[in-house]
Amino acid sequence: MNAESTTVPTAPTAAARPAAKGATVRRKRRRRAERRPRFAIAVTVCFFALLYLPIGVVALFSFNAQKSLTVFKGFSLRWYEAFAHDDLLLGSLGTSLRISLVATAGSIVLGVTLALGLVRSRNRLGSLAGLIMLVPLITPEIVTGVAAMLLFKGVAVPLSTATVMLSEVTFSISYVTVIMRSRVAALNPEVEEAAMDLGATRWQALRLVTLPALLPGILACAVLVFALVFDDFVLAYFTTGVDPQPLSVRIYSAIRFGVQPTINAVGTLMLAGSVALIALALAIPRLFGRRGGLDLLSGK
Repeated sequence: MNAESTTVPTAPTAAARPAAKGATVRRKRRRRAERRPRFAIAVTVCFFALLYLPIGVVALFSFNAQKSLTVFKGFSLRWYEAFAHDDLLLGSLGTSLRISLVATAGSIVLGVTLALGLVRSRNRLGSLAGLIMLVPLITPEIVTGVAAMLLFKGVAVPLSTATVMLSEVTFSISYVTVIMRSRVAALNPEVEEAAMDLGATRWQALRLVTLPALLPGILACAVLVFALVFDDFVLAYFTTGVDPQPLSVRIYSAIRFGVQPTINAVGTLMLAGSVALIALALAIPRLFGRRGGLDLLSGK
């Protein structure tokens, strides 16, 4: 054998030993980080159990065949049938739907307009207005409700469904403005400028270019605001009149004399509707984004 073709293993040098040791330490840390944090998982499970277990109990006893809130005697739809024949609850449901529709329409129109103005504004007044729009989001809702009630009392406006609508519109504008402001800022202003260069007026460019681009965000905000207003209790409680009352206030008035199984059925329906609306609000932007991508691929 030639000496040149023979390789003799050499011991690692002093410089290579710290590097190998450091690689081993990094592997151990990576393995330790990849382990499941059992304490965090246990805390998360306990949190969701405490959060959703009462809701699950309400939903379960809404199907109870017996008029009991402690003993479950089998599944039945009798309490949902009782809700369908309760004129007071159905009237309150209609009132809540009207309030939610009006509040959604008003907050969308005002919120989108304000978002466009805040993004297009280049002075300090626009920045100050943007900060002011965040105040209702961090203000306790009970403070907003009391302030709205005192305002209507001060100007001698009787509390009614109209005052609830005005209060809900005012409270919901901030949600729409904050969400739509980011959507407007993401738009390319050159597209609107190109439309005006082709002969469109500013209003036509807004109606034919800007608003269609903002449509997914507008629809998502509309669904979200509708769900929030429909479930709202604090603001509706302080600004509603004697009759007709929103459904949330009617439920509160009913449970003061004892919780009835019909209220469990109403609460379950409200929960299911709210979850469906919020899921729809989250799915709309993704649906439009996927459809937009398919349109681009197909050349439409």
